[in-house]
Amino acid sequence: MLPEDQLDQEPDLVAYRLPDTPDMPIVPAPVQRTWWDAAPLRYAYRCLPLLMANQNGWWILNDNTFTVRWNGGASTSALSVRYTDGEADRRQAMSHFGHGILTFHVPYLFRTPPGWNLLVRGPANLPKDGAHPLEGLVETDWAVATFTMNWKITRPDADIVFEAGEPLLMLLPQRRGELERFHPAHAPISRMPDAGDHRAWHDSRMAFAHEMLAADPSVAADMWQRHYMRGTHPAAAEPFPAHQRRLLLRDFTVPPPSGTPGEEEAAR
Repeated sequence: MLPEDQLDQEPDLVAYRLPDTPDMPIVPAPVQRTWWDAAPLRYAYRCLPLLMANQNGWWILNDNTFTVRWNGGASTSALSVRYTDGEADRRQAMSHFGHGILTFHVPYLFRTPPGWNLLVRGPANLPKDGAHPLEGLVETDWAVATFTMNWKITRPDADIVFEAGEPLLMLLPQRRGELERFHPAHAPISRMPDAGDHRAWHDSRMAFAHEMLAADPSVAADMWQRHYMRGTHPAAAEPFPAHQRRLLLRDFTVPPPSGTPGEEEAAR
C-alpha cells in the first residue's frame, strides 16, 4: 500500500534507454484499430469498454520488419527469425526459450514510483494470426534487470510477419497490492441498492430490441441507445460525474542534453 501523502501525486514512469540498442518508440496506445475500420459500419467503435481498453497503456513499437517461422519443435533452433534488412546486429527478436516462443529484448529499463508494478502484455484488441502475446507483471520500482516480451507462435510451418511500426507490447502501471484489497462476494440482484435502475435499463433494452426488429434494415443499422456511451441510463437524466469516454495518456518526454545547467545542479 502507498502512504496517504502519495495517493494524490502524479507518478513518474521513466524509460531508461540502454546503450547501443535500436530505436523502438514508446507511444500512447491509440483508440483506432484497423480491423475495426474494415468491419461493416465500424460497429466496434460503438462499444465504449472496448474503446477504453484500446487506449489503456503505452505501446512499444517494432523497429524493423521481420518474419518468424516455427517448425513445431521444442528446441531453440526450431524457430527462425529473418529480418528484411538483414542487419543481424540490430536483432531484438530471437528464439531463446524454445517451444515456439519468440522473445523480444526490450531496450529500456523502466522505473516506477515505490509501490507501482508494470503490467507487460500484448496490445489490447489487436489479434495477430499465428502468434499470441504472453503477459508479465514486473516490480519496476526496484528491479535492476530488464525484462523481455514473449510471444507464443501458434501456427507451425507458417511465415508470421511482424511489420516495422507494429506494436509489440503494451505497458500498464498497477499499484502493488491493489487487487488483493478487494473482498469478492456473490449476492442476488434484489439486494443491489439501485436494482430498480437495472430493471429500468433492462426493460428499455428489450423494448429497443423489438423496435429494431420491426424497423427497416436501413434504419435499424443506425439505431443505437448510447446510454453507456453517454454515461447515463433510463432512470438518470444527467451523466455520471466521473464518466470517461477517452483516455489522454501523456507522451514520453525527452530529457535535456547531458551537462545542461539543470542537470548539473541536480547532480550536486
